Amino acid sequence: MDQELYSKERSASLDLLLRFQRLLVSKLYPADCVGQVPNTYSPDLLGVGSLLKKYTALLCTHIGDILPVATSIACTSHRHFAEVSCVVDGDLTGILLPELVVSIVLLLSKNAGLMQEAGAIPLLAGLLEHLDRFNHLAPGKERDDNEDLAWPGIMGSFFTGQSCRNNEEVTLIRKADLENHNKDGGFWTVIDGKVYDIKDFQTQSLTGSSIL
Repeated sequence: MDQELYSKERSASLDLLLRFQRLLVSKLYPADCVGQVPNTYSPDLLGVGSLLKKYTALLCTHIGDILPVATSIACTSHRHFAEVSCVVDGDLTGILLPELVVSIVLLLSKNAGLMQEAGAIPLLAGLLEHLDRFNHLAPGKERDDNEDLAWPGIMGSFFTGQSCRNNEEVTLIRKADLENHNKDGGFWTVIDGKVYDIKDFQTQSLTGSSIL
């Protein structure tokens, strides 16, 4: 039902392209063929693969033209980024590309040989730099990256770069280690899976240790 609602909001041409893209994927999706020789493909199947490559090339060309312009506008402010994101989300970049990538990954897992013959995958690699530049403009990007890397127990200073210089210096603090440290007079605390040493702050705080 959600897909039908989105379909009504899309333009007729964009909806037609999405249907054509899904048709190509469905034609390439392998059927259970008994007695078929491995790594041999019919001319019709190779033709569909060639058509998918041409379609992907045209799509990537369009997105490759759009994203640099979108990035140049979005870098002006967070408001500009939000407005541009809404436009891109309703364009080929936000509607056709995500589904195409997922479909190609699915086809690759089912029949890697056919997808290599089609040659559509390398064309998508050219978009990575454009997409990366645009996504790096997102507000809160650094915070999200830190949260993605924030394995439970890793010292928070690793992300701020205050004390740790490389990954070898990152320490995994277990719950028992934290409890033993605090019993010995230390003052470690855990906030969002990161361990902080607030011993120095304890001596300066006017609120007292009980609140801390």
